[in-house]
Amino acid sequence: MKKVVTIVGSNSQKSINKLLIAYVANLLKEVEIVTIDLNDYILPIYGVDFEAENGVPTAVKRLDKIIDSADAFVISLAEHNGSYTAVFKNTLDWLSRLDMKVWKEKPMLLMATSPGARGGATILESATTSFPFLGAKIMETYSLPSFYDNFKEGQVIDEHFRKELKDKIAVFSKQL
Repeated sequence: MKKVVTIVGSNSQKSINKLLIAYVANLLKEVEIVTIDLNDYILPIYGVDFEAENGVPTAVKRLDKIIDSADAFVISLAEHNGSYTAVFKNTLDWLSRLDMKVWKEKPMLLMATSPGARGGATILESATTSFPFLGAKIMETYSLPSFYDNFKEGQVIDEHFRKELKDKIAVFSKQL
């Protein structure tokens, strides 16, 4: 059975990206889902001086092993001020110290959502550009705009957005 690792690019306990990724995980069939919660990997702010004095934190090494064991990834990014959340960017910076190809050239479904009409489009565009340099094999991207209007009772309720997501999951699943 293929192992799909899910990561929400937020440390908020009430993250809407967490709700979206849980929905998508339930739509994936015949895979083992491994959920990474960034709250389980509390890390110091990355800096070369800190790394030189202390090395790479054990939590980063544990996280890298989970990523290495994955067959594919589903990632949903929160957007803070048009960029990654601080916790996600810091985690990515630490992981890149072990292997610049953080995502190990494995298939990825890359998503974002937000309460606004753009649905995290800015961070999705940024990640689509930068993740391949970090070893991402992005198979599909998906943005759900106006989260609170389009997601209710644990699912995407807008038929257009639901069909688009299911089509993208189908393409992604063929890579597993």
